Amino acid sequence: MSQARYLFRFRPSQLAAAVVLATGLPVAHAQTGGALELETLDVIATAQEELKQAPGVSIIDAEDIARQPPANDIAELLRKQPGVNLTGNSGSGARGNNRQIDIRGMGPENTLILVDGKPVTSRNSVRYGWRGDRDTRGDSNWVPAEQIERIEVLRGPAAARYGNGAAGGVVNIITKGPQAEHHGNLTLYKSFAQHDEEGGSERANFGLSGPLTDNLSYRVYGNVAKSEMDDADINDGHTVPNQATAGREGVRNKDINGLLSWALTDRQTLDLEAGYSRQGNIYAGDSMNNVDSAALEARRSPWLGRETNIIYRQTYAITHHGDWDFGSTLNYLQYENTRNRRLQEGLAGGPEGSITSTDFGTIELDTLTAHSEVNLPLNGWLDQMLTLGAEWVDQRMDDPFSNTQTTTEAGEVPGLSGTDRDTKTDAQIASLFVESNIELRPGTTLTPGLRFDHHSLTGSNWSPSLNLSQALNDEFTLKAGIARAYKAPNLYQSNPNYLLYSRGNGCWGGGGSCYLMGNEDLDAESSINKEIGIEFRRGDWLAGVTWFRNDYKDKIESGRTVVSSATGGSNPSYADADVFQWSNVPEAIVEGLEGTLNVPVSQQVSWNTNFTWMLRSENRETGEPLSIIPEYTINSTLDWQVTQPLSTQATVTWYGKQSPGKLDYQGNVLTGDARREISPYALVGVSGRYAFSDNLSVTAGISNLFDKRLYREGNSNVAGAYTYNEPGRAFYTSLSTSF
Repeated sequence: MSQARYLFRFRPSQLAAAVVLATGLPVAHAQTGGALELETLDVIATAQEELKQAPGVSIIDAEDIARQPPANDIAELLRKQPGVNLTGNSGSGARGNNRQIDIRGMGPENTLILVDGKPVTSRNSVRYGWRGDRDTRGDSNWVPAEQIERIEVLRGPAAARYGNGAAGGVVNIITKGPQAEHHGNLTLYKSFAQHDEEGGSERANFGLSGPLTDNLSYRVYGNVAKSEMDDADINDGHTVPNQATAGREGVRNKDINGLLSWALTDRQTLDLEAGYSRQGNIYAGDSMNNVDSAALEARRSPWLGRETNIIYRQTYAITHHGDWDFGSTLNYLQYENTRNRRLQEGLAGGPEGSITSTDFGTIELDTLTAHSEVNLPLNGWLDQMLTLGAEWVDQRMDDPFSNTQTTTEAGEVPGLSGTDRDTKTDAQIASLFVESNIELRPGTTLTPGLRFDHHSLTGSNWSPSLNLSQALNDEFTLKAGIARAYKAPNLYQSNPNYLLYSRGNGCWGGGGSCYLMGNEDLDAESSINKEIGIEFRRGDWLAGVTWFRNDYKDKIESGRTVVSSATGGSNPSYADADVFQWSNVPEAIVEGLEGTLNVPVSQQVSWNTNFTWMLRSENRETGEPLSIIPEYTINSTLDWQVTQPLSTQATVTWYGKQSPGKLDYQGNVLTGDARREISPYALVGVSGRYAFSDNLSVTAGISNLFDKRLYREGNSNVAGAYTYNEPGRAFYTSLSTSF
């Protein structure tokens, strides 16, 4: 895209005239009804498109998905991109099998998920735990894989333009749009686990699109999927004493989405979109702390194999694309409603995050996003594409049962009511941004940007960025970038009515019982993201290496400094408790290398490899890792087009050692099992695809060919890095047809 050029002709326009006068561009004067006629401009692509050529960007297209269809969640594909891994929400290992997209070691909370450029925020409706954990699968499974046109993965400085929550990176899922002719597709998928105690998957999805009238077209897709849970006893014999860990839970998906695209003119379109999704878990027995307790087991057992939480997501969006004489515009308004219906869970001690009731409750989250931007091609002293934009995000949550922890056991918390606290919380972010893609000279492109965000609680934040692409010759290009990324506190961290309690085992310093409460005086998190890389291209050959470093400031974690004391509790054994708040950690750092090597072995065979090497990922105050990820990850894929209809693929992913943190929940140095590392291991897969015709194909394959398995032994506090299950060998097949 960096070589793409667009031709625009300015005509009489007050906006165009204002831009010209403000920037001092040359003007061709012509008296045409007293209007100002501007000369033709020849400019480069937008800054957004230029940033997609940055070193920290990967593209997965529909053909890649067809060759390696995921069992259910596209996170399985994303984990094979440079800089990307799957981890739990924090380094604690709690909810370890709910692995989400973690980009450059910044943790899943710093990965922003978009669908067609619009934010997805449903996971924010899931309660936030003491150590930064959520019982969520993330937001990467709302679009069926075969209805995706491509997935853009942006890392580091390239992601900073998207604002709140993109400090690690951005995953933008682009769906297949309406077609000029009637088309349809249907895909059936099934996987079989070799081991009976592991769950398989099956899914079916369809897509239809085409014209309704000369200027009205449609697109609709639907999906039904089910992944079975692992057996409840899959980890028996592998757990650390006093731990009761579960395998991977199952999930049921139902999705329907429709879009109407109205061509107002040959240069303007108006899209109306509505979607509904339902994701229900199939409970495998997991809990936050994995405590082996007869009382907790009695509550868990009746729910095994049943749904204990269901997320309903509805979206409505209206989008306008305009191509004008002065440039182009994009405007959209999206409303996203999430209803998180789940069994009530404990808020205190060992039962925190465990089933404590047979009653269901619903957490409701409403997110309204309004976005507007204009792209203005300018030329004068320098050719450039200037982008001006504004955005408004309003989040409102009603959680009637996560704000119900009483203060009667260990005493009243100063300034906080013991009961009947407000269940509602909200926050708003108003943003302005400007960026430009400037061609300094042939082969040299500079992309400066500046974003301003004002959060209703944390105040104002400025996020400047600067990216450079410099062609050294016809084959080598130097690319570099620096940007300040930003993340506001979530609605639990900033809510003083959100209270958690521990009788001592979870309290920093081990001084007895304690409370953890929300803090409305938090600062926003920020990160200075830097990268520099060099890329070599010759025909189909591609090689590159990139160094990146994120200096992370004001990361929000459960506090370690006592802010007040609660006294007068009714239980003499635990009366009087320290009170902690969510607080900002001064500094953390993430540093590493990424590399790519694509080799055209022959006309029929290509070999593509990427790697990630994490040099550092730690809280500088405690030395603790931000998340448990491999020291290095190598992904290598060999594609062979055997004949015109037959293609085969072999993949290998090699993970380096994984190391846990050094301290327990009280700040004591860990020893024994809690310090165990996972040794390097590899996962190998093979698959083949046969196209019977242009409209019918079948794919079959084997994942984890050599049956490497890992077992979840507990949280990192006791089990080291063994906090998740790596499933064994599985067989899968996929049938796709289109018309």
